Amino acid sequence: MHYQERNTPAIIIQVKKYSILFLLSVLYTTVTLGQIKGTVTDAITHEALAGAVICKVDGNTTSTLTQTNARGEFSIQQASIKAIKVTMVGYTSATLTVTDGAEVNVVLEPSVTDLQTVIVSANREGQSRQDAPIAISKINSTQIKDTKATALYQLLNKTPGVYMVNLGNEQHTMAIRQPITYNALYLYMEDGLPIRPTGIFNHNSLYEINMSGVKDIEVIKGPASSLYGSNAIGGAINFITQNPPAGYAGNVSVQGDNYNYRRIDADGGFTKGKFGFYVGGYQARQRDSWQDYTDFDKTSVNLKMTYDASEKTKLSFTTAYNYLNTQTPGSLDATRFYNRSYSSNQRFTYRRVKALRASLKLEHMWNEKSSTFITLFTRANSTAQLPSYFISDVRDNTGAYLSSNGQVNDQRLQSYGVLAQHRINMDFLNSRFILGGYLDNSPSSFYSQYLDIQKDVARNYYTGFTNTGKYIDDYKIKLFNTAAYAQYEMNPVEPLRVVLGLRYDHVHYNFNNNLTAGSKYKLHEVNDFNIVAPKIGLTYNFGNNKGLYANYSVGFQPPETGDLYSARQQTPLKQATFNNYELGGWFSAFNKKLYVEVSLYDLEGRNEIISQLLPNNTTQNQNAGATRHRGIEYAVTYAPVRSLSFRFSGTNAQHQYLDYSEVSTNFATGTSTVLVYNGNRMANAPAWIANSELTYKPLFIPGFRIAGEWQHIDKFFTNPANTKSYEGYDIFNLRLGYEAKQAALKGFGIWFNVLNVTNKLYATTVVSNQYGDTYTAAPPRVYTLGLSYSFLKN
Repeated sequence: MHYQERNTPAIIIQVKKYSILFLLSVLYTTVTLGQIKGTVTDAITHEALAGAVICKVDGNTTSTLTQTNARGEFSIQQASIKAIKVTMVGYTSATLTVTDGAEVNVVLEPSVTDLQTVIVSANREGQSRQDAPIAISKINSTQIKDTKATALYQLLNKTPGVYMVNLGNEQHTMAIRQPITYNALYLYMEDGLPIRPTGIFNHNSLYEINMSGVKDIEVIKGPASSLYGSNAIGGAINFITQNPPAGYAGNVSVQGDNYNYRRIDADGGFTKGKFGFYVGGYQARQRDSWQDYTDFDKTSVNLKMTYDASEKTKLSFTTAYNYLNTQTPGSLDATRFYNRSYSSNQRFTYRRVKALRASLKLEHMWNEKSSTFITLFTRANSTAQLPSYFISDVRDNTGAYLSSNGQVNDQRLQSYGVLAQHRINMDFLNSRFILGGYLDNSPSSFYSQYLDIQKDVARNYYTGFTNTGKYIDDYKIKLFNTAAYAQYEMNPVEPLRVVLGLRYDHVHYNFNNNLTAGSKYKLHEVNDFNIVAPKIGLTYNFGNNKGLYANYSVGFQPPETGDLYSARQQTPLKQATFNNYELGGWFSAFNKKLYVEVSLYDLEGRNEIISQLLPNNTTQNQNAGATRHRGIEYAVTYAPVRSLSFRFSGTNAQHQYLDYSEVSTNFATGTSTVLVYNGNRMANAPAWIANSELTYKPLFIPGFRIAGEWQHIDKFFTNPANTKSYEGYDIFNLRLGYEAKQAALKGFGIWFNVLNVTNKLYATTVVSNQYGDTYTAAPPRVYTLGLSYSFLKN
């Protein structure tokens, strides 16, 4: 009895110990079983999706539980949940069954018809498309993945109002609310930063983009000068690059066509804790193609690193390198074009481009209503070329051939700059105020030298050249662009949203000529342009996915440095101004299966800088007194069932000279005549551009797709006198692809594209001069076969 009494406390302690452990075990089990964790990622890019909404599904009703954090993660502390629904703007929602204690990985597909697409180009921050009173279109990652484009025009031409002109080997020019033009009326950006500085535009500069590293493409149509500055007149195109994937992911692909185009793509990355890494690129090679003298090599690489210092602070570093080395065959005369004789009349012209960009961005969210970002950036670019379009013949007064000449040139630039923006949300009128500043220091240099071109006149073939060593141009420019901008957005009443924007730019050119004082060229000149670009816009949401928008905006274009200081440029140039008046609307129907968007615009140009063709087949720029650009842009997307989608987009426009004339010289008589073109259609301005596509992804063959595409370019005049024209064209493209979903083959893909199915003979541009017409021939029927492999580990 004494023994038992002495050991009773020990027994009690032991019992209590196991009781506590039992209670802790029960509590842990209860907490675990009542908790569901998961991540939400993009099905194409595999990046984490922040802000995705997680809802509880209970029969036909849903209730919001939580949303994902910056890493795409969510956690639900609630028991007895049988199913959840995950939604996010711009994505197709996903519903899945869950069990207590489960960890789920939710993959969302970008939506085909979602009206509420998230865009960033309207104010440099993410917002709904419906809140932006501008004409803006988005090419999402699904379209990019399914198209398997070998050049960017194959993607951008799906956008209403856009005609990106294929000049071969990734060279191009553009037509957005403008005729086909080589002038600086467009702004090209990567992650919101111009890829080239104001004053050094190149109509080809999108060959400085790595197609393989692009996640989304946003296209603003019409002036965006109030936010982005000069040159954003016809439109602004923002290429949004890939982010590091959640977990580990990678892709590799190879492709080739029947005309010896070969390409390999590879990309991959990971996120580990606070650190994310992505690298991707491609290498393309062309040899002995359908057109003579069109060999080229292209290398593109993008790298991005991110670091989440905290939930409120993020640091990201990006860099891009692009190299292009291409032969340039030049255009064809009418005889060779219509005979499908794609031979070049020389074999020595070329273009070599090196472009390096890097940026460091710091983002900080002070609180739920206030955030700031600062981006430091640098660019290094060189473009060396012996251009075919500068080869010209010298003739006497009777038109008899005397000699031929050309030039070799090289332009280089080095940029250092900063972009900073602060945003604050206010309770007053549910408004938002954005204030930003921009500084770009881009010193550049340019030289060109005369070439004596040897020609076999009988065969009309240029056999070679001799560099005379004589300079046409040799100068340096200190280019400095400073800007400040502000944008105020408010909701005075719930359906109405008003946006007011204003930007001031000071563009400074300090020109210094390296040529001797005895030459005919200016030795030194300073030019300053002070630019004020206002904007006012509004959106009105009628509910049920219906709304209207309107805006008035002003765009400005200072003359390019090459136009101001080139020895070829004999005419002084003024700054161009554009007033844009725009009205648009959108609606969806049939339970969001149909989406329609329409924009009407009137773009009035004053002193628009246009290209004038000279008698020797070279060009120089001059101001047109007044031009008018009016049109309607429209897009219809319809997905009646999950497996089928239809898209139709187009623009009907009229581009007109209001006040423009040229001086024509008769070299035989020495007399000059003023030709007035007031009221004429502008040259190279199709009245109707359309693109349509039907895509089928059968549910009974998961991973398979087939799409047919139609591209239409209407008849257009090829000279300002409207006496010559080109009939335009219709072409058809077919795309097929399959991505294996079975466990054994999962990750493998194959695709087969046929461009120009009917083998149509057509030209992407036609230029008329006093000696005839020249044609930029488009490819005949092209077959492309590709293979890919992707891996993913969350």
